[in-house]
Amino acid sequence: MRPALHAEWTKIRTVAGPRWLLLGTVAATVALSTVATSVVHCTARGCGGDTTKITLMGVHLGQALVAILAVLIISGEYGSGMICTTLTATPRRTTALAAKAVTLTGLVAVAGTLAVAGSLLAGWLTLPGPGRQALSPADGPTLRAAAGSVLYLILIALLGLGVATAVRDSATGIGLVLGLLYVVPII
Repeated sequence: MRPALHAEWTKIRTVAGPRWLLLGTVAATVALSTVATSVVHCTARGCGGDTTKITLMGVHLGQALVAILAVLIISGEYGSGMICTTLTATPRRTTALAAKAVTLTGLVAVAGTLAVAGSLLAGWLTLPGPGRQALSPADGPTLRAAAGSVLYLILIALLGLGVATAVRDSATGIGLVLGLLYVVPII
């Protein structure tokens, strides 16, 4: 498993696309969270809603970039034919897929943690006094929401990886995953 993990890490690290998608995930999540918290009006009684939920609103945008990253990690290899090289180097498909999943999980965990921490910091800086008190990292519900948001992003990445493994096409995989994330809840 160690050589397969090293190979996947090298593939992801040496291509610019995943890096930009991860940076975009962090930036988009923090930006939307900042905008969402900047429109909240707080009074002495409170902010009129769940400030943690409002502060983590950017995760809904960040999930799209995570899903696209996950789909492109494997479908890009199918599209270019490099999957043959991957499967020649790692003949067991389960090992190759597990290495992709572990590498993707680690990257999304780091990016998701940065995005959620940045969103909470932006919310803490943006909200006035009563809203600020609700965003304390020592607060149990806030900590659970932050950890749950990171876990959610990881699960979205694994969903994208699974869908892309099944359909083996970038456009179809991205369309299916984004449809599941955004269209199905509307219907």
